[in-house]
Amino acid sequence: MSDTGRRSTVEGPGAPEGRELSPAVVVLSGVVGGISLAVGGLLAVTGLLGYRAGAWVSPEALSPGLVGAAMLGVAPALFTIGRARVWEDVRSLALPLVTVLVGLFAVSLLNAGSLQAFHGGPIFLALFSLGWVATLGVLALAAVGCLAAQYRKPVGAVRPAGDGDGNGEGDHDGNGNGNGNGNGNRDRDRDGHAGHGAGGAPHRPVAPLPGWSKPLLAVLGSGWLGIGAGLLVFPGFWGPLVPWTVNRADAQGLGVWALSLGVGVLASLAEDDLARTRPALRAVPAVALALAVVLAVRAGSVDWTSGPGVSLVALVAGLFVTGVSGRWLLSRAERRSTPG
Repeated sequence: MSDTGRRSTVEGPGAPEGRELSPAVVVLSGVVGGISLAVGGLLAVTGLLGYRAGAWVSPEALSPGLVGAAMLGVAPALFTIGRARVWEDVRSLALPLVTVLVGLFAVSLLNAGSLQAFHGGPIFLALFSLGWVATLGVLALAAVGCLAAQYRKPVGAVRPAGDGDGNGEGDHDGNGNGNGNGNGNRDRDRDGHAGHGAGGAPHRPVAPLPGWSKPLLAVLGSGWLGIGAGLLVFPGFWGPLVPWTVNRADAQGLGVWALSLGVGVLASLAEDDLARTRPALRAVPAVALALAVVLAVRAGSVDWTSGPGVSLVALVAGLFVTGVSGRWLLSRAERRSTPG
């Protein structure tokens, strides 16, 4: 049967096992990606120029600039989610996305008094802050709904479109033959290795994480997760530790992004398969690079000699190295598995 028109998968051709990726997740990621490019670009550029253009009042231009840089960095990867066929291939990026949307909406409500609209800011920023809250509310609700619907889908082999049409073609032909029949046979991948059925053997990684990388990923993910949780839950204590001046809203907004980065890194560690973290591997180095540019331009606002300043450098550098090395290892694994 012709492969023309089939969507490619993260792991390559075949019938990947897992929950079929919901079209709602693809649409949501595309919408958020488009908004992130526009809004993130605005916040990042104004932050670079020294203007405080965030939804809430900030004492420094750096904080809204970093939020914008993170949005701008993750946007291109969000557009690639639709290339996958199963949820498991994108959840290391989708789960942090849900974390950011719900978290930023909650922070905006908790700090409503600091919003530009309620603080008497310029008319453009006042309208921007109202649009920020309204848009985040809709997206956060949609993200929770998409996540709930996604996990209601059953786990099983997801066949390319056109298979199983009952005409005797493909893996699910009409006479019960083929890999996908109901006689308990297991699928085999293109290398001839036995696959796994729904509810059967666990997923066999295509490109397992090297053993030496796992402790490093655990430290990096835990660092971002811990700092994010601290800033979000205890901004009064953790806020003064940030190596530049922040208020409560800044501390919690930055905490949401740090928390989501930690979720993404630890989710990738839990997957233990570089092929299932491809969208996250696209996002991580781009986010790190965007953050580094804003931090470099606004370097005068940061206390680089402090412990938190040194830790920030290590965490951002760790993100960049993780993304670049992960993509290199995945490319090498794919070259080795390619026949000839």
